[in-house]
Amino acid sequence: MKKIADILTFELEAAFEKAGYDKQYAKVTLSNRPDLCEYQCNGAMAAAKAYKKAPIMIANDVVEVLKESVCIEQVEAVNPGFINIILDGEFVASYLGKMSEQEKLGVEEPTKQKTIIVDYGGANVAKPLHVGHLRSAVIGESVKRIGKYVGHKMIGDVHLGDWGYQMGLVITELKKRKPELPYFDDQFEGEYPEESPFTITELEEIYPTASGKKKKKASAYAKEHEDYKEEALQATFLLQNGHRGYTAIWKHIMNVSVADLKKNYGALNVEFDLWKGEADAQPYIPEMVEYMKKEGYAHIDQGALVVDVKEENDTKEIPPCMILKSDGAALYDTTDLATLIEREKLYHPDEVIYLADKRQELHFVQVFRCAKKTKIINENMELKFIGFGTMNGKDGKPFKTRDGGVMRLESLINDINEEMYKKIAENRTMSEEEARKTAQMVALSAMKYGDLSNQAAKDYVFDVERFISFEGNTGPYNLYTIVRIKSILAKYAESGKDAAKCKMKKPQTQSEKALMLEVAKFNNVIETAFEELAPHKICAYIYDLSNAFNRFYHETKILSEENEDRKAGFIALLLITKRALEACIDMLGFEAPERM
Repeated sequence: MKKIADILTFELEAAFEKAGYDKQYAKVTLSNRPDLCEYQCNGAMAAAKAYKKAPIMIANDVVEVLKESVCIEQVEAVNPGFINIILDGEFVASYLGKMSEQEKLGVEEPTKQKTIIVDYGGANVAKPLHVGHLRSAVIGESVKRIGKYVGHKMIGDVHLGDWGYQMGLVITELKKRKPELPYFDDQFEGEYPEESPFTITELEEIYPTASGKKKKKASAYAKEHEDYKEEALQATFLLQNGHRGYTAIWKHIMNVSVADLKKNYGALNVEFDLWKGEADAQPYIPEMVEYMKKEGYAHIDQGALVVDVKEENDTKEIPPCMILKSDGAALYDTTDLATLIEREKLYHPDEVIYLADKRQELHFVQVFRCAKKTKIINENMELKFIGFGTMNGKDGKPFKTRDGGVMRLESLINDINEEMYKKIAENRTMSEEEARKTAQMVALSAMKYGDLSNQAAKDYVFDVERFISFEGNTGPYNLYTIVRIKSILAKYAESGKDAAKCKMKKPQTQSEKALMLEVAKFNNVIETAFEELAPHKICAYIYDLSNAFNRFYHETKILSEENEDRKAGFIALLLITKRALEACIDMLGFEAPERM
């Protein structure tokens, strides 16, 4: 379905040509002065130079032709040459009527459906999710959902950190604690136990602790104790070279960790299609390395195997992409490149989108350039990086617990759920069960909207008090708007009338038309948000739409309207407003309760 701006552009193209000017100047956009008009065309200013004519004269010529338009109620030329447009109310109502007939409210299917992989988990196994994992999870989930809504085949990959030194540390610590386990007996030839030798709670304590010493980080302890470090490195080496017992432990780590990760990601309403990790890329590394050597892409530099990725137009130094360290060990660069090979082979993606801290941008520049230069992927595959800023506390520093530690994501979710429950529980008409369920839904909106309403690349302050407020630009405020609409529609249904049969009517008030125009922006907003990978644009739209509805609601007696035809028009408008809002929040990864 064509956007309103495109329909108007088509009209103005004909008007420009009829007035004797090239149609290239006829582009129409939303007005940047909504107090003056609804849409505008600034093409007369550009045309003035070409035609050596005052822009206001060109604008006047075009406006004279446009007076015949059926979709424009008012059009005027304004100095120095703006063409200001106000739409006909009947046209707007008709447009919304056509939108309501479409499943996706006017969002057109893409001319070519793409297969797009979104890499947005990045959690390390054997460690609990912390608040630092929030942004990649919620932004990535939203990007995936927006792409799916637009019509592409979206594949979400958690891409776990499951194949490094941390595995060696876990194995070493477990061996110290339980040396009698069969995994450490090289003579053992039987079947290893199916039951894991540790719970998730024990595993989460094993990793950050070394030999039971005062809760020091394992890596820090290993640095201070060379023998421990050597043992952990050896365990890592043996695991990565197929040690039978250590492989069995690794499988236990994976099973226990992934079950816990699924629970915690589930609490965020985040789902992955693939639960792949660094380990899945390992089989592709040897062949990739040999290929890069053979084809002359890789060379030795100070003992390490590297690929030069610097380009002539670089304004800053771009170091080579390191494939192997001097000791032959693989790095993140290596794993990410091998993962691209795996993705190419298994899924043939048109595009791969990575989400990570914006401070990792250089890493992805190196990997992307290396992948293209060495031709390990299809030359048409697009590689994109969304670098996000940090989530900070009110002090402007990275968000911490009250005692200064790193907060577990599970703890943050529970804290916000509890705060929201206190608010919801004030509504004494709700049962305990309903209040808890509602609180979880609203708390999730508070947390996700609080994050997603910020441009991804920017740092932001995670202010729980502000995020859980029912006023202002917050998730709960927008949910309350949806709940209010649901309540009105329910009462209309209780009166024995069918909302689905209601037809859109020409707006009679400014607030009614303003709401209609806001709804009409839906297809443009969604398509733009996908093109720019920008969930914050959907948040901004939701807030604008909620505000437009609430102004209309406060100025209009909807259910008490005596004219049944007018009332039916109101109900039709509420239905499509609700559909637009619910589609948007679904793309952000949360939903609205029936009441609040």
